[in-house]
Amino acid sequence: MTASTDPPEPLHVQGATPPGWYNDGSGIQRWWNGSSWTEQVAPTPRGGTGQKRFGWFKPTRSTWIVGAVLLLMLLSTAISGGIPAVFGLVGVVGFFTALYAVITGRRSWASIPTRKIAAITLAASLVAAFFGGVTDTALNGSELVSADSTPVAEATPSIKPTPTPTATPTPAPTFSAESAADPATVLAPDEDASVVVASTDVTNTTALALLATVAVKGKAPKTGYDRTGMFGSAWLDVDRNGCDTRNDILARDLTEVTKSGTCKVLTGSLVSPFTAARVAFVRGQDTSALVQIDHVVALSNAWQTGAQQLSQAQRVSLANDPINLLAVDGRSNAQKGDGDTATWLPSNKTFRCGYVARQVSVKATYGLWVTQAEHDSIATVLSSCSEEMAVTSSFAPLPAPPVVVAPEPVAAPVVEPEPEPVAEAPAPEPEPVAPAPAPEVYYKNCDAVRAAGAAPIYAGTPGYASHLDRDKDGIGCDT
Repeated sequence: MTASTDPPEPLHVQGATPPGWYNDGSGIQRWWNGSSWTEQVAPTPRGGTGQKRFGWFKPTRSTWIVGAVLLLMLLSTAISGGIPAVFGLVGVVGFFTALYAVITGRRSWASIPTRKIAAITLAASLVAAFFGGVTDTALNGSELVSADSTPVAEATPSIKPTPTPTATPTPAPTFSAESAADPATVLAPDEDASVVVASTDVTNTTALALLATVAVKGKAPKTGYDRTGMFGSAWLDVDRNGCDTRNDILARDLTEVTKSGTCKVLTGSLVSPFTAARVAFVRGQDTSALVQIDHVVALSNAWQTGAQQLSQAQRVSLANDPINLLAVDGRSNAQKGDGDTATWLPSNKTFRCGYVARQVSVKATYGLWVTQAEHDSIATVLSSCSEEMAVTSSFAPLPAPPVVVAPEPVAAPVVEPEPEPVAEAPAPEPEPVAPAPAPEVYYKNCDAVRAAGAAPIYAGTPGYASHLDRDKDGIGCDT
């Protein structure tokens, strides 16, 4: 096969150039079908000139200039953005270069010989850009999760080796010594619950008023702190109801609770007070730690602010007192650590008043103190809710009943008994009054007796006389 030179321009215009192999103007022998160029390219003969050894790649001055600029851009991008940024830049540049070659059919600065190769380059550029974007998202997402979950002090920035683009899953919350899982066996402490305050009257006030009674001092050293040794093993049954403290708090703070038996919480729903986000609790090796029990006043903080002077019974009570415990999401609990109000507050601003009110209540109930920074932070929060009440511990004794002072006995007046009434002597019976003597009655004869209606007349009857009783039988005038 013998390749011809380009057909004369006038013949092109007239369309009279016969079919054949001709130089298409870029140094490649292409088949001319008599009216237009085809995609058929003649193979490069062996042993050709130095220019033909490049094959289809025919670099021009623009190729070397643009290539050098692109190389510098790639190096700069690799240093500042890593491999994902390099893929992104290659994809963008390749996309627009290939798109130009596909539309115009020209080689462009990259000397892409045909539309077919340009289309392949276009597809490869899209893949490179997509890969760079996905990899960058995965790396930046994992770094943001790590930075948000564990607060660290600012360090002087330094250039680090570009990491291999691999997806890093967000670490799941885990239990800690401060916020442990529930124990396998429910144990009661050796001593009954004990607090410092004399009675519940101490915390029966507003949190702001109670704060004024809490001492302000600096933190003591953490020397000697031991969670189990100083505060007892986790979640003892201090209230002696047969359940460990963790399950008591889960049952108190979760809704839609299901249990195994009377104590063990299996499932439930929690709206974490720290974030106001809902967390589904399902008991399991990989899921139980999603909900943890937070010590409102962290035990290590308590150790440095007065708990060293408490009795063992009081420290065990502090570690299990319901007013010092809240069910929260595990991630927030890990972020808080042993921070006090001066270093950490819940992201849920609507809960901050209740949160610091509990901290003040715990400190007052157990005779702990606050640092100046902590005091000022608590006062700032409570200034917007001055009527927020303190919380009273169920371990605190009730106030003693008021002592009623008996009045001085008053001597009763001596009442002299009334003398018994003396019976009066009966009045002497009156002497019988002799009847007045009847007037003297005299009858001359029985006719007079009969005329007076007194016949017969008996002896002793007035007017009786012997001359009237002839037979002397004591009855006169009887005949």
